[in-house]
Formats: sequence, C-alpha cells, structure tokens
Amino acid sequence: MMSRMRLVAAALLSILIAGCAGTTAAAPTPSATTSTGAASAATATQATTTTDAALACTAPATALVELTEGPYYKANPPQNATLRTAGVAGTPLTLTGYVVSKSCQPIANARLDFWQADGNGNYDNSGYTLRGWQLTDANGAYHLETVIPGLYPGRTEHIHFKVTANGKTYTSQLFFPAVSQNEGDSIYSAQMLVKLNTTTSPVTGAFTFVVNVA
Repeated sequence: MMSRMRLVAAALLSILIAGCAGTTAAAPTPSATTSTGAASAATATQATTTTDAALACTAPATALVELTEGPYYKANPPQNATLRTAGVAGTPLTLTGYVVSKSCQPIANARLDFWQADGNGNYDNSGYTLRGWQLTDANGAYHLETVIPGLYPGRTEHIHFKVTANGKTYTSQLFFPAVSQNEGDSIYSAQMLVKLNTTTSPVTGAFTFVVNVA
C-alpha cells in the first residue's frame, strides 16, 4: 500500500515539474506592442522636435513683407501641391514650412496660392503649369513640390504667393539666397529669403509664413 502511494506521489510530482517547465518555456519575450509603443513615442518626440525646429518662430514674430502681385497671376488655379511635372525645366525643389500668427501659433486651413516661372524664366500664361494652391494641415504645415525658378530680365529668382488666413489675403514673393541678382532687383526683400539646403536631392527649402494676426 505504501509503495503504491509513493508511486502516485512520484507521478504527481513529475506532472507538476513538467507543467512548470512548460510554463517557463512559454514565458513571453518583450511584446511587439511594447516595442511599437516605444517606437511610437520616439517618433512622436522626433516629430515634435522637427515641428519646433521647422517653425523657427520666436514670439512676437515679424509679419511677412507684402510685395507686388506682378503681371503673371492667373485666377482660378487648380488645387495642387505638386507643381513640378515631367519635362518642366528647373532644379527640383521641395519647399516646406508653416503658416503662423505673430504669436507663433500654427494656422490650420490657411490657403497658399503659388505661381512662378520655370527654370528658364518662363511663365505658363496659357495654362496652369507651376501654378496651384493648397491648404495647410491641422498643424499649419504645407508641402510644395516645384522647381527653382529661373532669371528673366529685371528679376532675380522668385516664387509668387498669396496666403489667405482668417479672412485676409497677403500677397508677396519668396527669394533664394546667394543669387547675385538679388541686390539689383527693386522688389527683393531679404526678409523673404527661403532657407535652402542644396546638399539634398531634390533641393529642400523652408519658409514660415508669419501673417499679421495676434
């Protein structure tokens, strides 16, 4: 009888040990959810840092300089953030930034209307090449795919724009650094210079549009 009880106890002990061993083997490694969460947090931090850096705005910020519309504006351009198309002359340029108030608050759904010459200094006055408008996103950001405009008599490199925010439209022009014709252009404003990075492909630029609202 005693021998039978010992055999039963031994069998139960073996089952318990095997069960524990199985549980240990199946113990979870750090979950994908944990890793994804950490990655998401890192991405969010990076995005915030990028946003802060891109805004490049210290309150109270100086509003943009309003400049002439010029003779080549065409009403009713298409809604289009990608103005650069195949065959258009000019160095590819990706321009990004924000529309903000003088207190550096991003303005969502601001309308940005761009028009410009191609890399040879020619405007499309019969169609809408290198013309289009877009709305800023919830963070006040915009993203434009275009080309660096060329020179034509009397004018340095420039991109025309209108920005409409809070019911008011501001008209001006963007310029590019280190262009020798800048100083000879009577419309040129150093305050409207794009920050350019020519080491990337396409070339990248940044500009924050500060509109005259608190």
